[in-house]
Amino acid sequence: MTSKQRAYLKSLASNLDPIFQVGKSSLTPELTEAISEAFHNNELIKVAVLKNCLDDPGEIARTVAERTHSQLVQVIGKKFVLYKPDKEKPRIQLP
Repeated sequence: MTSKQRAYLKSLASNLDPIFQVGKSSLTPELTEAISEAFHNNELIKVAVLKNCLDDPGEIARTVAERTHSQLVQVIGKKFVLYKPDKEKPRIQLP
């Protein structure tokens, strides 16, 4: 992914609300599976890491991206954005 494509995805993600929260139990297989399934409806997903989670948000983001075969767009504070294009009908056209 180029820096121009990443900047475009960041601009799209700025209006998104987090649809998942990583809590005290950190990254569970159920949460990873739920995020993976959410890519069926959304190509761009924002996830929030709650204050009671002691793990590093950057490390959680990299792990989720690896397990869901998605791309990490950005990590800002306790939130991160993931992108995974739809294989059949991509809705987001990257520049």
